[in-house]
This record gives sequence, C-alpha cells and structure tokens, in this order.
Amino acid sequence: MKAILVDDEPLALDFLEHQLNKLGNIDVIGKFVNLDIRNRSPLLEEADVVFLDIEMPEINGLELAEQLLEFDSSLSIVFVTAFNEYAIQAFDLNVVDYVLKPIQLDRLQRTLERVEMNATKQQSKPVTTNNYLQINVCRELTFELAKGKFYNIQWRTAKAQEVFLYLLHNIGKTIRKAELIELIWPIEQNRTYSQLYTAIYHIRKALDQFGNHFTLKNVQHGYTLFVENVFIDILEWENSVKTAPPIHTETIEYYETMMVMYTGPYLEVYDYVWAETERYRLEQLWINTAYKMAGFYLKQRNMEMMEAWYVKISDLRPEEEDAHFYLMKLYAELGYGLLVNHQYARLNDALQELGLEMSAPIKSWYEQWTRNKSLSKK
Repeated sequence: MKAILVDDEPLALDFLEHQLNKLGNIDVIGKFVNLDIRNRSPLLEEADVVFLDIEMPEINGLELAEQLLEFDSSLSIVFVTAFNEYAIQAFDLNVVDYVLKPIQLDRLQRTLERVEMNATKQQSKPVTTNNYLQINVCRELTFELAKGKFYNIQWRTAKAQEVFLYLLHNIGKTIRKAELIELIWPIEQNRTYSQLYTAIYHIRKALDQFGNHFTLKNVQHGYTLFVENVFIDILEWENSVKTAPPIHTETIEYYETMMVMYTGPYLEVYDYVWAETERYRLEQLWINTAYKMAGFYLKQRNMEMMEAWYVKISDLRPEEEDAHFYLMKLYAELGYGLLVNHQYARLNDALQELGLEMSAPIKSWYEQWTRNKSLSKK
C-alpha cells in the first residue's frame, strides 16, 4: 500500500512517517507541507491513501480532500487532526478514517485496516452496468437504472442532497461556493466552508457508483455538474410539451401519453425556497396543456374525458377557479346538484385558506343556479 502525507508541520510529517514505517505494510511515497495536485499528479496516480491534516494555512484539509477525490475518486482519505473526537463528529464526515494527534501505533493499525477494506469496496462494480440512467425529480429525487428498477442514494446529510439537487438544477453552469453557502447555509456563522467541502465530498462518493454518468468539477471558485447519458424526467417532459404538435383527433393520444410523464410537481416533497419558481413555472406549463386537452374534449362533446382533466387541474391546484367553474357548469348541465355544491364548496375552502375572494362571475352564477334550483322544487 502506498501513502502520501500532507501536513504544514514538518515534524508532524516525520513522526507520522516514522509510525507508518513501524507497521511495515505501507510505503510512504511522498511528504508535503503544501500539495500541488496538478504538479504531483503522477505521484498521486500511484497512491492508495492520502493522510491529510485538517488545519493548514494554505488550504483547508477538507477542501484539499474534495480536490483529491475529483482527481481520483478511488483514493482513500484519512484526516489527521489535533481536534478531539467530538469536534470531528461535528463535521459529520464520512471519510475512510481520522486519527488524532499524537498518533498512536495501535490506532494507526486500525486505520490501515479500514483503508484496505475501502480499497476492496472500490474494486466492486458501480451499480450502473449500462448506458441508461434516469433521474426523476417529479415529486422527489429517485434514480432509475432501468425501467421500473429504482435505486435510492442514502445521503449522509439532507444538505448534501440539497447541494446535489441545486447543482443538478443548474447542469453545466458553474455555481460559486459563496452562492451555495448563502443558499444552503444562510444562518450558519461558523465552519460554512467546511460544511460545503464535506457535502461535496459526500456527493462525489455517492455519485461514484454511477460510473461516468456524472462529473463534478471544481471550477473557478465554484462547482459544475456535468451529466452524460442521463435522462431527467421533468426536462424530457418539458421538451415533449414544447415540441408537441397541435391538438386534434390524431394527436390527442400523444398528449395523453406525454402528460403521464409528469408524475407530480418539481421536487414537491422538499422545502427548497430556490425550487419554488421553477416548480410554479413547470406546474403552470402542465396546467396550460391540461386546459388545452380539456377544451379539445369539450369541443368533441366527450364529457367524461373533459371532466377527468378539469378534476386533475383542480386536484393539482385547488384554487384554480376556471377548472372548478367548468366542472360546476358540467354537473349543472347533467343535473348533478350535489356535485355542483361540492365543487363550489371545495373552491371556496381553497380560496379562503389562501385569503382570496371568489371571483364575482362564479359567485353570481352559483347564486343564480341555487335560486333556479329552489324555484324548480316549488
């Protein structure tokens, strides 16, 4: 096993090398007080494990760790620190291991055993064995390796998942670290950069199992996520809507199939403020398309399908007055008085919950319908 040591204190480097040499089953191939990844890439390609000090003046060990994993995701990272165990736990790291200074020989032996176990795991094949990967972001995040075969990542922290989703939201764009910190950790005062580096570390480890489908690069003080042979459900659906032909009898089946792709609002189950605008935009695109389909069925006098689409609209957005109004008029025409009352009450409740007033035409129509119904009973 080959190791590289990084610490800003030369004496600490010498002591760690001395302890490792006592164990005999590891070869130290480099010691650095300041590791330049680009210039040392041939040496890093040989390494199995990198021992990193966390607190260094030139670069934080956490940031250097994520840069090393970008260079080679199979590297084992071991943090060396003078912090006590509770401080390390506060970082919520998922590295191969960490050791406390002064480094004890028996503890170092256990660390090397963990490194060997990690190397064995790295040799296992990624979960993707073909070129197909679909990411579903309707309602919640899931990964689909083949049709109907789902895989869920067990994210180390909720923040790591949110950082990934924000980068996915901005595929191909460089997102500055400061923007990520302000967005994901707006209230935190201390260790925000450490938390970001830790989140990026977890993301890299989580995505590594998907082979070449993802590339997460550290670019110009920020991060850029690239994808290859990846299909994102909401983007595929949006593209289908934008390129759809006009609705008529020969294309309505295409629309029905296309709308099935939209299985729920964008990232609905997550309380991400940054996703709200996009969620509303995509939801509005769905609603506009649904109205077109309902209107087509109305012209065709296909009342069953027309009702189905207006119900879907009112279910997705309960305050959508037009959908409820069309349903009320349909039920009135069919003589379903109880359903008219139910639809009106449902709309009224939804509007009151949002502090909104029902529009005058709908209120006037309902009052007139109620009077006519009362007169017809006399």
